[in-house]
Amino acid sequence: MDASASWDPRTTPLRDGIASRALEGVLRAEVYLEAKVRVCAAPAAGIHRAPDAASEQMDQLLFGEAFEVIEEEGAYLWGQARRDGYVGFVAASALAAPGPEPTHRVSAIRTYAFAGPSIKAQAFGPYSLNALVAVEAVEGRLAKAAGAGWMPVEHLAPIGGFETDMAAVAERFLGAPYLWGGRESLGLDCSGLSQAALFACGKACPRDADQQAQMGRAIGRAEFGRGDLVFWRGHMAIGLDETRIVHANGHHMAVAIEPLDIAIKRIDAAGVGQPTAFRRL
Repeated sequence: MDASASWDPRTTPLRDGIASRALEGVLRAEVYLEAKVRVCAAPAAGIHRAPDAASEQMDQLLFGEAFEVIEEEGAYLWGQARRDGYVGFVAASALAAPGPEPTHRVSAIRTYAFAGPSIKAQAFGPYSLNALVAVEAVEGRLAKAAGAGWMPVEHLAPIGGFETDMAAVAERFLGAPYLWGGRESLGLDCSGLSQAALFACGKACPRDADQQAQMGRAIGRAEFGRGDLVFWRGHMAIGLDETRIVHANGHHMAVAIEPLDIAIKRIDAAGVGQPTAFRRL
């Protein structure tokens, strides 16, 4: 039996006989390669299924997040995102050698970086919630973020300073467009929204809905409340209270607030079925 068959390919850096050196002695491969750490130098960058921008975007890197490069293939690098473990291809142009260790994270839903310590200077971005930055200097209300520019101090939080209400974080994305594989403020999917909310609260979270459905403990529908999660086949949402949810979804093509009972009926009528789980973290 091939042992690799029991490993999730989404989070296992193994393909076509090539694997990360970290898997040596664990999974069989023809060659093991040392990973080289790079960081996302763009506001956001897609993690794709193939070395092609037209291929499926499965996940995203945000500015400052690490990506462990295992193999180069033309303009794309194959490897694994350190923050959520997702494996795929990232455009080489979006990655750079590591700089200073992050000191802050973006705590606003999105922010801009300016070329100089003035809000009238050229703006770059936007940079989304949970992007990681290293503050090198502060002048007035602006902080110089290495590799990005000058960001408003009030849009940054020190590493270790986190939110406490994931539902409140998710509500801040209200109206953001639905984007498959997205986890930035300009577009995200259902599990990208919950991951963003949990990261902002300082909690680890896998990328996809089926993976997130393993978190926490099972609860009944009658127990469902704020901060709880509800799952369907291929979809999930966050509870605002016992009757309402917030979720990024293809029906609204945006992050929307919806009565839970209406969502259950609508999703069931669409052929997806009833909820598969209610979970409390």
